[in-house]
Amino acid sequence: MQTFDLILASRSPKLDERPLEKRVGLIILATDHTTEVDFQRMVANERIGVYGTRIPYANPVTPENLRAMQPSLTSAAALILPDEPLDVVMYSCTSASVVIGDAEVRAAVRAAKPSASIVTPTAAAVSGLKAFGARRISVLTPYTIKTSKPMADYFVSLGFDIVRFTCLGLNDDREMARISPDEIVAFAKQATAPDSDALFISCTAVRAAGVAAKIEAAIGKPVVTSNLATAWACLRLCGDQTARPELGRLMTLAYPDE
Repeated sequence: MQTFDLILASRSPKLDERPLEKRVGLIILATDHTTEVDFQRMVANERIGVYGTRIPYANPVTPENLRAMQPSLTSAAALILPDEPLDVVMYSCTSASVVIGDAEVRAAVRAAKPSASIVTPTAAAVSGLKAFGARRISVLTPYTIKTSKPMADYFVSLGFDIVRFTCLGLNDDREMARISPDEIVAFAKQATAPDSDALFISCTAVRAAGVAAKIEAAIGKPVVTSNLATAWACLRLCGDQTARPELGRLMTLAYPDE
């Protein structure tokens, strides 16, 4: 039998304040296939760490099921690096942010992470559309008409003129994640009204961020998607001002002050 000495080092190692300079926390639906992949591709880097937690969710995608996530938001946020501060926390559900409310989501997350900036896909999308100066918008959602109606009301309440609103009629976010990128581009072309200023593609499950630049080239207008908008917001709030036009025009713009 091999013998050896176990030796305690003569000193303790020096510790960095943090493993990475900035921390982005993600609150993700239990059924989400897309957000983590998009954020690893667009946000995570040598300065910014992305840390996720899952929140209970059950399909179908209805206003009632979306609203049912609200009581779990605080406990979900608390599980992301417990007792350590985060720079940004993003709740990754666009339709739930509408029915729960941006302010209510922020309050629930801040109860666990009081020093963090809070990002929702809806508020980030609004910031993105305003950064483009867009007032007349086209909207594409994967949802049913029932689930899309509150979103239409949300944008109208904030002063946007919806020129065209297209719904794909799906009610399971796992199916939304399986819409192929080519199909997203095809539907985006159809959903864009010629007289709109920009196109918004809703849903964090939909893989639209990966083809945003391709859609912009096809329609000749700015494109804002749920995950592109939240990634943009999280990067800018972490001080990363790098322009990345290959991801879409939004990634060349500054983020408004909170």
